[in-house]
Amino acid sequence: MNKNILLLCLGLTLGSGLSSCFDLNKEPEGTLSTTKPFASTGEMQNYLNMFYESGLRTQGFSAGGGAGIAGDDVMSDNMTSSAVNTRLDGRFSLSNAASLTTYVHIRDVNYLLTNLENTTEKGSARYNQCVGEAYYFRAWYYYTLLTSYGGVTWLSEPLDPVVERLQLPRHSRLELTDSILADLDRAIGLLGEQQSAASMRVHRDVARALKSEVALFEATWERYHKAKGDAFADPQVTEEKIKGYLTQALEAAKAVVARGVWKVYSAGQPTEDYRQLFQTTDLSSNPEVLWYKRYDGNEVGNNVNRYLNQGGGGIGLTASLVDDYLTRDGRPFVGAERLEAKKTFGTELQPTLRDPRLAQTVCTPGQRLRPDQPAYEVPPLLGASYHQNMTGYSLLKHVQIDYTGNLDAEYKGATPAIQFRYADILLNYAEALVELDGAMHAAEVIKILHPLRARVGMPDVDFDREYNTEADYPFRSLNKYVQAVRRERRVEQACEGRRFRDIARWAAAEELIVGKRAVGALFVGSNLKGHPRYGNRLVYDAATGNNLFLTGKAGDSYRYILPSNPAGHEAGWGFNPKRDYLLPINLEIISATGGKWTQNPGW
Repeated sequence: MNKNILLLCLGLTLGSGLSSCFDLNKEPEGTLSTTKPFASTGEMQNYLNMFYESGLRTQGFSAGGGAGIAGDDVMSDNMTSSAVNTRLDGRFSLSNAASLTTYVHIRDVNYLLTNLENTTEKGSARYNQCVGEAYYFRAWYYYTLLTSYGGVTWLSEPLDPVVERLQLPRHSRLELTDSILADLDRAIGLLGEQQSAASMRVHRDVARALKSEVALFEATWERYHKAKGDAFADPQVTEEKIKGYLTQALEAAKAVVARGVWKVYSAGQPTEDYRQLFQTTDLSSNPEVLWYKRYDGNEVGNNVNRYLNQGGGGIGLTASLVDDYLTRDGRPFVGAERLEAKKTFGTELQPTLRDPRLAQTVCTPGQRLRPDQPAYEVPPLLGASYHQNMTGYSLLKHVQIDYTGNLDAEYKGATPAIQFRYADILLNYAEALVELDGAMHAAEVIKILHPLRARVGMPDVDFDREYNTEADYPFRSLNKYVQAVRRERRVEQACEGRRFRDIARWAAAEELIVGKRAVGALFVGSNLKGHPRYGNRLVYDAATGNNLFLTGKAGDSYRYILPSNPAGHEAGWGFNPKRDYLLPINLEIISATGGKWTQNPGW
């Protein structure tokens, strides 16, 4: 075969789905006006625009969750659907291994980076911005591969069509992480600084935000997987290297804070401000948002409102999440106090009793969801189709209550896709500090997290008061500093699609997933049982035909809602901690590389 027409068949698929191979000689799609591409920064910017579609987190929702920021926590202990998540249950199979289409985007970025000599505007601010964006996006694509597959082959230029160049081994986690961080350092050095998210383009503080996330991710991944003694840690990574990553995460976050440009959004309404951040279509002047993707419901929007603005969506939030919010005075919500509050639906959610972020994340009785229907009273456990709620806890966060566009048509919603906000920076900052030395940095952590607490009128962090040592609390064995920061991260970032990555990097599936199952609100023992809105239509103890499943058995004083039939899952989720922290490598890739790519542990 002529090497000039050699096709790379690594199980890659083009976005059009027309081929499983990809022509190495074909110029990537973009606006390329000459045989010498990127002669101007205008051409470079037009080309970079395509990465603003594939190189970020999208907003959206599908029935049962997933498919976007608002629904991706369905693969975690925060949210669930009527079907047990395949990965949480350990039922993801080798035959499901995906093609690594991310390499298509990486090749496109590399095509730009290896043709920079063509421009006549080298050294200009616009040139530096364009090159900085390219380095940022390459880092992002590799970061998504790292979190899903571990170490993969790092390519810094488009592959030459030579067989030997196609048979490259996987790089280690250490090598890949260091390469990602090096790209982000380049991006930080080149990108311009901005005072707002108005341009909706990557800027220096966005690169710093991603650097803090990547470095924190890998530091904690290595620390906690090494502590578990599993096969997912990189043996080359020392404790000194872990501390180095933590320091990089801290310094990147500090640099954002030091600019004094960004701040936690607050309009002085502690029971509204947090929620408003996630429903506002135009965040260009919001001081908390570093970068976001805006949706236009009149053109191409998303389905968040369509699925969630009646309290259903085919999903439900879990009691695990709801119970983790502190009381209004900053104590763990446990024991008899917790049980008593659950007996009248909505009491446990009230901002007078609990952290006000809870009632801005979960629907409470009396909450308006849309202007053309009565206020929310009880969860739609009998809702039709995608308007059914599965746990008794309905997602409020992300719903555009005041939206004037079409509330029911597909892809007509305008819920924004926030990529990075200042709160993320503060959480990374605090976690890096407690991982370095919580006791030494306790006062600084309290100060850093103060704006998040102050926005909703919560007291500052008190590590002793908040320390949860209850026998049923999964993180009871953690030191009080790490436990407090992990809880703050869960609460502040709830239902933003980040939870599974946290579970994975903390090697915490054994505590949070294995042998667990999603449980919802109290039903038997609460006013939900026999509520007039349901009449006698809920069936939960019949031999056949149940339309509601509960914990326990008939006659028990307290029974909680289950999102799905427990039959077959009596032992809880079947996540395999020796395998399921990473996805499997497609066998076609292993074959195409002559075995240079090895399979992930357990697969």
